Amino acid sequence: MIKLSKMHKRLLALGAVMPIGTALAQTATEPQLETVTVTAQRRAENIKDVPVSVTMLNNEKLDVLLSGGQDIRFLAGKVPSLNVESSNGRTFPRFYIRGYGNTDFSTFASQPVSLIYDDVVQENGILKGFPVFDVAGVEVLRGPQGTLFGRNTPAGVVKFESAKPSLEKMEGYYSLSWASHNTTNLEAAVNVPLSSEWAMRVATLRQHRDDFVDNTFTKQTDALEGYNEHAERVQFLYKPSTTFNALFNVHARSTDGSARLFRANAIKKGTNDLADGYDFTKINTNGLNFQNLRTNGAGARLSWDLGAVKLFSITGYEAIDNYYTRGDIDGGTPTGPGFIPFQVQTAGSVPELKQYSQEFRVESKNAGPLNWQAGVYYFKESGDGASDNFDSTTQLQTSHLMSHQNNTAYAAFGSVTYDVSSEFTVRGGVRYTHDEKDFRTVESWNVTQIGPKSVDVSKNKANWDLSGTYKINKDVSAYGRVATGFRAPSIAAASASVPITVADAETITSFEAGVKADLFNRRARASLSVFNYDVKNQQLTVVGGNSNVTKLINAAKTAGRGVEGEIEGFLTPDFKVSLSGSYNFTEIKDPSLYVAKCAQCTITDPIGANGLVSINGNPLPQAAKYIVNASARYNWPLAEGNLFVLTDWSYRSKINFFLYESKEFTGKNLVEGGLRVGYNWDGGKYEVAGYARNITNTERLIGGIDFNNLTGFVNEPRQFGVQFRGGF
Repeated sequence: MIKLSKMHKRLLALGAVMPIGTALAQTATEPQLETVTVTAQRRAENIKDVPVSVTMLNNEKLDVLLSGGQDIRFLAGKVPSLNVESSNGRTFPRFYIRGYGNTDFSTFASQPVSLIYDDVVQENGILKGFPVFDVAGVEVLRGPQGTLFGRNTPAGVVKFESAKPSLEKMEGYYSLSWASHNTTNLEAAVNVPLSSEWAMRVATLRQHRDDFVDNTFTKQTDALEGYNEHAERVQFLYKPSTTFNALFNVHARSTDGSARLFRANAIKKGTNDLADGYDFTKINTNGLNFQNLRTNGAGARLSWDLGAVKLFSITGYEAIDNYYTRGDIDGGTPTGPGFIPFQVQTAGSVPELKQYSQEFRVESKNAGPLNWQAGVYYFKESGDGASDNFDSTTQLQTSHLMSHQNNTAYAAFGSVTYDVSSEFTVRGGVRYTHDEKDFRTVESWNVTQIGPKSVDVSKNKANWDLSGTYKINKDVSAYGRVATGFRAPSIAAASASVPITVADAETITSFEAGVKADLFNRRARASLSVFNYDVKNQQLTVVGGNSNVTKLINAAKTAGRGVEGEIEGFLTPDFKVSLSGSYNFTEIKDPSLYVAKCAQCTITDPIGANGLVSINGNPLPQAAKYIVNASARYNWPLAEGNLFVLTDWSYRSKINFFLYESKEFTGKNLVEGGLRVGYNWDGGKYEVAGYARNITNTERLIGGIDFNNLTGFVNEPRQFGVQFRGGF
């Protein structure tokens, strides 16, 4: 019988409960961080060797952040330089990396941050909100990624990878949580080997929250803020030999519940404080507020190992079967709260949208210093989007406008890696893209459209990147990277007073340098990057002002620069901490650019003789200058299991809601913390925990509507819950 020391027992116990991405590689004397593997360059590589600023989230980190039923916006401010927000609630998220994003909420809005799920781009903003469950990891790639990832990636990529089927054994897990407002979250997955060549993995998500906000106008209690969400994914792996495998998946999502609640005059005039008497659990609205969404999709990833090269085929299909969201945009009633000039109730819908994509890629397998990959890509999207207005007294429809867009793109790309020496590696890539869109108004009722009813645009563009990585020693590497990016022209639908508008293509040139290191015999890991970028002809969205319109414009130039850093490690074998942060400075540089001002807010920018507001010198909307994250976990090994305490905190500095600056439409800094206390046993197979999210119950304005009154919307309230997880 082998007698273990007290230190060995503690290490083995801790290793049984730590997640894969931060698990312990057992040594005789001390814990070590496990190697993190990412696919930022379309190959599996050690994160330390990749010349890109990238963050990986997986396992316990994801479980903690998602335990309370959060949607994809849980990523906001949880990694350096990333923000996510939505004026549509759990649907249509908008992503910003290094302050660079797009506030456009129209049906066919494009974003400079691409979201990729299982190697398939999710182009439409509605598709980007697919729930996060049973995933192997989330990678956030900062800076232009246009060489290897197509479809509008000048700001970066958020990349999700599902957990995959395995031929090895039947296994799975289940997780059930219950929290405030009867919030329930059920997630489960099972892997089933069907034969020596076939395996299946089935995963499901069920989420629910009761309505808990009272409508004081209708005298209804618990009338709003609830939701029902469910999603499924079924995957099949076919692996008849060591040289070929095929992975097929089908997935679907269904969401019903409240849309975003807009709150009339929620902002105190002359400040960005919440108005006196504000109460999150009450709202006074005479409009209907709800949304529903149905999406589905399928994909196939095939790979052939041909010896000297490996060939890949990636096919994707995504569809919106139905999307409808309706809300009281003025946020109140004719009697208030506060002064409301006029009533506005609108709806947006997508009766149908389909997206097809196909990529063929070949990569070399050379043992020597030179390796390469090359491919071709095709993308096709076709869909309808409608906007409607309603009378808030009668709830009858007063106008309707529907548009149709076709978007076709194709590209060819290639990348080369060369090991100049055992210490120095250079990489270079290029991509040529052709993108075309045709847009037209197909239905119009009680809307007098100005200008033409159809627009066609197209653009050809070549982008490139060049990087170098130098291994200072076996634990430390430094890199430098210059990259360009491109976003195709965008088109916005007409309205009663604005014609169809087109924003020309934007381009970016980015410079980045960084250091990545394993420290203290891999007990810790750190990275630091600095960057500078210039965007020419940036597409910006003018939302509201003094009327309920959306139109597109281009800014001559936008500049950004900043610093990002991350560190994590063990202070003791039982105590692990992490700290990350970013500084982002953005500035619009266009002296000739003016936009309409808000209806009632206090403008702090120069106002021209024409009554419009100069936005020259302003930061980009939703661009937080500072983001900081910290977490700590302490583990107590016990005789039959392990007791642990984990806390995580995030800080985001103030943000500007719109292109202009005002006292009211500026979000204050936001601090949110979480706490998790739990016990696991049977080698980590089972776990029970209690948790809290937004534990300080911080209430902050995170967005606004500016054309009517001082309308605002707020962050999620505090939540307490319990969770049980089991594996088999």
